[in-house]
Amino acid sequence: MKIQERTGAGAGRSAAPAQPSVGDRLPTPPRERKPALAALAVLLVLVGALGATMLVLQAGERIEVVKITKEVPAGQSVTDANTEPVMVAEDPGVHYIEWTKLDALKKLKAVSTIPAGVVPVGEMFGKEASVPEGKALVGLSLKEGQYPTGLKAGDVVAAYRVGGTARSGSDSDDAAGSSATGGGDSLIVDRARVDYVQPTKSGDIVSSTNRPVTLLVDSAEAAELTQAASNGEVALVLVPGN
Repeated sequence: MKIQERTGAGAGRSAAPAQPSVGDRLPTPPRERKPALAALAVLLVLVGALGATMLVLQAGERIEVVKITKEVPAGQSVTDANTEPVMVAEDPGVHYIEWTKLDALKKLKAVSTIPAGVVPVGEMFGKEASVPEGKALVGLSLKEGQYPTGLKAGDVVAAYRVGGTARSGSDSDDAAGSSATGGGDSLIVDRARVDYVQPTKSGDIVSSTNRPVTLLVDSAEAAELTQAASNGEVALVLVPGN
């Protein structure tokens, strides 16, 4: 009797919707394949790998070249004191000067002033320096006392006419006086760049001979400076700008 009641009670309940079986699921659309995008991705990966390889190879092709550490005035040559080796990436289009060729480079002259910190190329040197437009190179022969101690190429100086005071001590007082009267102490060049100074011998404190000095001056000042220099009446003074 109880079994029948339970059966009757359950008969009145609504049946739960049946879950579809695995085989009854709706079919999903097939995944669209894009071979072009896949090929592009592969190509980008290959290009990136090739670029990285080229950078590594280029970094490995480095050469030791000359670097200027101190300014080289026009007409001057490089030395061991104003150069040092530096590594750069080799470039066939740039005419770097290899460090092994430094001795050969010392025999050439700077075509124009080369500032410190520059890695020079072959076009910056030649057998003779070219004088800038409107400038002239004037050679002097100076005694000790007519130029400041430690004078070197690249210094900025003023040139004065010193009259008879620039002559040798063998001149008589009358000759010195007449020279001083004729020339007088006056400024010839207010700013000139020292292009060349003959190096002093190691250990020399006072030179017994005249010291060759070359100045780069304006063309308009060259004639008067040359005339005074031929009479030994030029003295140099360092001025601001050094």
